[in-house]
Amino acid sequence: MNAIAQAYAARDVGSVFVYTHEAHPGEHYPHLTSMEQKFRHAQALRDVLGVSRPILVDSLDGACHRAYGSMPNMTWIFNKAGMPVYKSDWTDSHSVANALDYFLEVLDRRRAGERVAPFHVERLDYRNQDRERFYAGLARNGEKAVREFRAAFG
Repeated sequence: MNAIAQAYAARDVGSVFVYTHEAHPGEHYPHLTSMEQKFRHAQALRDVLGVSRPILVDSLDGACHRAYGSMPNMTWIFNKAGMPVYKSDWTDSHSVANALDYFLEVLDRRRAGERVAPFHVERLDYRNQDRERFYAGLARNGEKAVREFRAAFG
């Protein structure tokens, strides 16, 4: 997502990361109990994963996360008027880039004088499911996170 943010910045597309909480807490990144701890976790996320985009930190009770769907890895795209134009319950860089290309093309068409009207679409996208990388991420949180995930989902 960092690469996408950099690639689209020249088209006046902003990108932020909203840190909500650890989806799978463990010994290294336990359940959040204070905002100070939450800020430390967000800083670690930035440093460990190399997040170069601005990171906004949700409230301790997760008010922002709940308001936008509560999924563990969502992506939203808003137009300049603040209207949501894309919502995905899982972040996938290919899907996000595809959506950005589409909406920037619509903007170009409008600027060229074409009359366009919005309509709602639902579609099913597909993402690469790299289990090895996923479990490596769980392991960063601690063995407890790995154990609990395996017990719940196999």
